[in-house]
Amino acid sequence: MNVSYNAAMKYEKHPAAEARGPGRPREFEMSAVVDGAIRIFRERGYHATSVGDLSAATGLTAGSLYKAFGDKRGVFIAAFDRYVEMRHAKIQAGLGAESTGRDRIRAVLQVYADVSFGTEGRQGCLVLSCAMTLASFDEEVAQKIAASMRRTEDLLRRLVREGQKDGSIAQDVKADASARALLAMLQGFRAIGKFGQSRDEMRAVVDETLRLLR
Repeated sequence: MNVSYNAAMKYEKHPAAEARGPGRPREFEMSAVVDGAIRIFRERGYHATSVGDLSAATGLTAGSLYKAFGDKRGVFIAAFDRYVEMRHAKIQAGLGAESTGRDRIRAVLQVYADVSFGTEGRQGCLVLSCAMTLASFDEEVAQKIAASMRRTEDLLRRLVREGQKDGSIAQDVKADASARALLAMLQGFRAIGKFGQSRDEMRAVVDETLRLLR
């Protein structure tokens, strides 16, 4: 039986993490476990990640992982769901500080740029490094990727239209086509980030991308 990140929040803790008191089961925080899985999946990719790797990254025995998630795929589904929600929350947090549609689009671009250089950039994107490899033969994963992409594209389209309403984006900009172009650019940020881009290089890409909206 597979479970998503939101399906349950606590399970038995790895026995090596802390000695168990008499009659008192140990528990772990699901978020910390799934974060460990996210890290190892990003570093190694889905197929190269073994249950042993997941055990080391999460602090859980193989048996506890199977009990909590069903199998390796179940761990990945939980990791994917949490990864996407954390990214969306970070984007939403950045939008609140901006007042125009154009500046809000810059904020979205900056979120992606900030995780696309240095060590974080080389670690890669869970969607690009793992999910895409599964999508061709796993319908559930394919649907999750499509939903995540639609969510981001819909946000970008809304921000373009907000910018046209407040005057920060030209009226002749095509909202639908621009949203798709921006989405493609965001995914490109993560792809080139694997090859050691610098902070200044990624910030320059943000500036150039915004030229599409003039």
